[in-house]
Amino acid sequence: MQFSPNNAVGSGEGEILQDIGAALSLAVSLVLSGDADLVEIVLLSLRVSLTATALSCLIGVPLGAILAVTRFPGRGAAVVMVNALMGLPPVVVGLLVYIHLSRAGPLGFLGLLYTPTAMIIAQTILITPIVAALSRQILEDLHGEYRDQFRSLCLTRWQVARALIWDGRYSLITAGLAGFGRAVAEVGAVMIVGGNIDHLTRVMTTAIALETSKGDLALALALGAVLMVLALGVNAAVHAMRLTAQRQAYA
Repeated sequence: MQFSPNNAVGSGEGEILQDIGAALSLAVSLVLSGDADLVEIVLLSLRVSLTATALSCLIGVPLGAILAVTRFPGRGAAVVMVNALMGLPPVVVGLLVYIHLSRAGPLGFLGLLYTPTAMIIAQTILITPIVAALSRQILEDLHGEYRDQFRSLCLTRWQVARALIWDGRYSLITAGLAGFGRAVAEVGAVMIVGGNIDHLTRVMTTAIALETSKGDLALALALGAVLMVLALGVNAAVHAMRLTAQRQAYA
């Protein structure tokens, strides 16, 4: 067979497609067989992101409630600030946490840098404004509906906030799920403060970046598939919670 550039290009494309097909096949087998490294990375990702989401809800929901039910000088600026912080660049958050947790930083004595705890701190800072801003909007809308009833009952602001949080619990769960979706897909901050250390701080997003750069597409594709399933699951849960909240509103 006579050699030609077209034949060379076709052969190269065929090899690439064959490699991708083999990587996809191996990725499926890794997921179905429950590969130990894959499971370890996924579980660490879930532990870090779920812990960060829980902490952000403990901080963000009360903060959103305060902004929703109280009026004080500078409230408008506070609302604008919280909304602006929703777009915090992850690498900036990672850099700030790194500076504080490094040996030369004010919290360096704690020895938290390059640990899952440092990753949880970074993700909590990153998603708390998201939870707070969404909670404020949800609770402020509810407060507008029930303001007259609350006034007639002479409730304190704390009692009003508790009542609003309970009544809007399904909608508030969607805020938490939105925060979790942001956390589990985040890569910049956790890469900086976690270091992507094997068997210690390697999560799905950082592992995907590393394995892709190494050319190990099988593990990267397997982790990507799991991450996509989680993203779809979060979106489905948000949709279900919205439907539940609507049914509760019209019940």
